[in-house]
Amino acid sequence: NIHETQNLIKKPKPYKMLQRLILLSLSLTTITATAFILPPSITTSPTRTFTKLNSSTSSSSYDLSLFSPCKVNLFLRIIRKRPDGFHDLASLFQTIAFGDTLHLKLLEESDEDVNTLTDDVFECNMEDVPTDKSNLVLKALDLMRDKTGCQKFFKAKLVKQVPAQAGLGGGSANAATAMFGANELMGRPATLDQLIEWSGDLGSDITFFLSQGTAYCTGRGEILDPITPSPFSSETKICIVKPKNIGLSTPSVFRALDYDKLSSRDPQELLDTFLEKGVLGVEKNDYVNDLEDPAFRVVPELLALKNEVEECGFDFVMMSGSGTSLFGLGGGDDAIEKTRERFTGRDDVSIFETNFLSRGEGWFEGEIME
Repeated sequence: NIHETQNLIKKPKPYKMLQRLILLSLSLTTITATAFILPPSITTSPTRTFTKLNSSTSSSSYDLSLFSPCKVNLFLRIIRKRPDGFHDLASLFQTIAFGDTLHLKLLEESDEDVNTLTDDVFECNMEDVPTDKSNLVLKALDLMRDKTGCQKFFKAKLVKQVPAQAGLGGGSANAATAMFGANELMGRPATLDQLIEWSGDLGSDITFFLSQGTAYCTGRGEILDPITPSPFSSETKICIVKPKNIGLSTPSVFRALDYDKLSSRDPQELLDTFLEKGVLGVEKNDYVNDLEDPAFRVVPELLALKNEVEECGFDFVMMSGSGTSLFGLGGGDDAIEKTRERFTGRDDVSIFETNFLSRGEGWFEGEIME
């Protein structure tokens, strides 16, 4: 019963959440530099690489370049529909070393591509990504000006790899990265706690991307309980399989939700199990996503694709978020090799091989260029 299920969320103890947020804030606010790029060529390595911006790089006309990682949901419980139309959820989020890059430059009157300093300049390499005010990057920059009163404008270039409507949180990650970068170039008028508080104004998942990479999220997803240090190894390999010609909007999946078919698993119990046993030590039925059933009913081809991925030999296969990406964990290199053999060359599926990623002392590191 959905009304009984809503009582299953055990709120994090306030002092515990505060302690985690203070530790997170201290680890990030001590960072004195912010030009970190994690090239795709090293995404299978937990070692961070720092790239200075200079005249020989494509980002030389920008002040700052930041990696914007995406995420998977290791479990996702839907608790209830709220009076405001949103849903309360409980989910364990984990960042992965697959993502986008956001270049930012603080605009000055002398810049050639600026007529008046009254708006941001934005471009993106991926077709069909809006470059008007509906884009979350521009919304994030507007939010920073509104909240801080600092009327600075930016030139922004978003280099995307993460597909849209994939359940990987790519757009939300871009917004969080834009907030962080704008705050740096504005001279840090906001604390990390303020960024976390403000991010909920833009969307449900954005708050998570200001964490250290592993977090238990409740409410609409904006109530953040960071898990630090992450109990999950950054060497954990994960394979993402995304149908190319199938997209699912989050509202369409929620409209198809059958509340009678929601899992009865206690989300706190699921969280404790993952933290105790690790992502590869849990049982298959611990990987719960209440949005899989409605997504598969809206797009039956997605269920057929999941069955194909399972046949590759992964220990665990599940849809991330509201889809349409599926991820495989465990099974070793054999499962990944079978996935390559099965899907490489197909024009209807993309595969991304990567690993877990944790911020550690910060993935926003490096140097702001003079």
